[in-house]
This record gives sequence, C-alpha cells and structure tokens, in this order.
Amino acid sequence: MSTVINTTALEDVFHSEVLPALPHSAIALLQLSQRSDVGPAEFTKPIEADPGLMGQVLKFVNSSYFGFSREIMSVQQALTLVGSRAITNFALWNAVFSVIPNPKFGPFDLKSLWQDSLRRAILARRLGRSLKVENAEDLFAGALLQDMAIPLLLKELPQQYQALVERRAAEGRRLSGLEQEMFGWDHADAAALLAKRWSLPEDFVTLIAEHTQLEHLLGQGNAARGGACVALASLLPSCSDDHWCEKDEFISGYERLTDSDQATLAELFADVDENTATFAPLLKLPVPKKTLAGYLTE
Repeated sequence: MSTVINTTALEDVFHSEVLPALPHSAIALLQLSQRSDVGPAEFTKPIEADPGLMGQVLKFVNSSYFGFSREIMSVQQALTLVGSRAITNFALWNAVFSVIPNPKFGPFDLKSLWQDSLRRAILARRLGRSLKVENAEDLFAGALLQDMAIPLLLKELPQQYQALVERRAAEGRRLSGLEQEMFGWDHADAAALLAKRWSLPEDFVTLIAEHTQLEHLLGQGNAARGGACVALASLLPSCSDDHWCEKDEFISGYERLTDSDQATLAELFADVDENTATFAPLLKLPVPKKTLAGYLTE
C-alpha cells in the first residue's frame, strides 16, 4: 500500500475564502429541481431574471443538437420541449464554468479541461440512455462536473501539483492515484466537497465522489450502472494526450458494463464525436483535434 507523504487536509485547502459562489439563478434552479410540485412556469422565473443565462438557454435549445424544426422563442417553451432537468443541468455547468478560476500553471489549459469534461459527459449520458438508466441527464451533469476541483487545486497547491503532473506524464498513471499517494485524497473527493458546499443534489455529489472507483461500481451490478457510466467516462483520453494510457482499462470496463464488443464501442465513439463537435461551439469551446474514434483505432 502506498504511503501518504503529505498531510495537507482537504478542508484546509478548500477553506471558505477559496470557494467561489454560484450565481443566484443556478442556486434557484437547483432548489426547484429538488421539488416535485413545480413545473416549467416556476423554472422560467430565475432563468428570465438572468439575461445572460436566458440567452444561453435559448441558444442551447435552438442548436442542431436538438434539431427542432422551428425556432424556440421562449424559455417556458424550451423547458416544455427539452425538460427542466436538462435545462437545469446546462445552467449548472454554465454557472460552474463562469466561476472556476483559470490558474496560471505551466501547460494547464482550462479550455482543454472543459473539452474533456464535455466529451465525458456526452459519453456518460449516451451510455446511460443505452442501458436505460433512470435520469441519464444527471449522468451528463455528474461527468461534466467530475473534474471541476482541479483548477482550484492547481491554484492552491501549485508546487505539489507540478510534481503530480510531471509524474502523470512520465509514468502514464491516473492523476487520482498520484493524489491519493501524496495527499490521502483525490480530486474526486475535492469536487464532491465543493458540490456539498454548493448544496448540489446528493445524487450529483455521489456521482462526482465515485467517478474514480470504476471497479467498485462494476462490482455492485445494476444498482450502480449510472455511477459506472460516469466512472467509465473518466477513463477517456484527455484532449491534450497523444496516447490513451487507460485504453485497455476502458475497453474492459465497457465490455463488462454493456456486454458489447469493440464494434459497438466504435459506433458509440462515432456518435460521441459527432455530438461533441455540435455541442462544443455552444459552450465556446474548440472541437477536440483528435477524435475518440482516432484513439480507438491506434
């Protein structure tokens, strides 16, 4: 067993002065999403009260991602057609995207992190739907937010993370394993703590906290298939990686989770690549230069 060589407590790193606040509109939507007695009219109010968010939501629903034959002109119509859960999760990610800092840290690129998160989210939702997991939209949000603590950790612990990033590149290992060795916790624990501080729904907190525990989730069978989709997505290559170090682990996990072969995986990756290319510009992100299909055929 590895020995923890640094006693930095996560609570000390994420003290209250460090944590950014979510916009009020996102908090209001999250609170509404946890109630069963509200409909599109109630969700419309906090969105329309935030002109920037309202514009983003209308742009989102009118994109080719949904492919509606006519332009959607109102927020309430958008909520009725797309669903409050999808709109709330989109608003949540927009909110997180706007408040997470961009640390000046060597080769780190915040847009690359969000590129990775988007691709993982699209894959998690696509897998969840194919497996008929309830509330596959939550898998999208959980995968989008799984790495949201990394920029904060880079900002607060730059020396330690420089060593971790260098070791990841040299040894081809997962960041989470290196973090556990150095700190006794990883960025999944950090992101889950951040999600709790923001009072995100408990299901999100769990998806985020367990995204580095694929083997454990696969061992739980059908009860944990949603979490396994998010954890499997975390094994996708980073957009900045030349080589996919966790390819064999991903393929093995995919086959165990879905009872499908690599031919089916190739179809899945083609679909995810297409949706990523459609979705990325909506979030002002570049389309990844290398497709998942490209990594798979190497």
